[in-house]
Amino acid sequence: MHMIAVSAVSIIVHMYSLDAVDARILLARDSSREASLIEISSRLGISRNTVYARLKRLGEGGALGPPSGALAPAAVGRPLLAFVTLSVSQQEIDSVYAAIRAIPEVVEAHTTTGDADVMLRVVARDTVDLHRITQRIQLAPGVQRSSTSIATTEVVPHRMGLLLRELATI
Repeated sequence: MHMIAVSAVSIIVHMYSLDAVDARILLARDSSREASLIEISSRLGISRNTVYARLKRLGEGGALGPPSGALAPAAVGRPLLAFVTLSVSQQEIDSVYAAIRAIPEVVEAHTTTGDADVMLRVVARDTVDLHRITQRIQLAPGVQRSSTSIATTEVVPHRMGLLLRELATI
């Protein structure tokens, strides 16, 4: 169990810890997204019920995000990726969180250490659309300063496969 402090509110995340069997199941799903539970269980030599129970537990335990999380932003007309850092008034942090949650193009947000307080992953149609989005972010109550960097080339896409392969061999 991990405790994540969020302003005045604390969220408790019950994270299921993966083992080698879980890793093998997830790698099998990665290699063939359309594979049924029966196909995965046959390929891995474990029962369909075990595959089902493991995937269900991973989902309920917070280890698996929603399927839409794997969707490429370009598929919904937002091919431009930018990272926006915010410096915010700590007294108004809840207002900042509420404001950025209400912006659909903010697809990820994290509190951070260092020079910025919050880092956002933002997707946009183009630079004009990005300007509209960053203006909306900057108008949020509590945002004092922002900095935007546009991603030009994806060098390493979001991945977990290498870590899963390592876990699967333990």
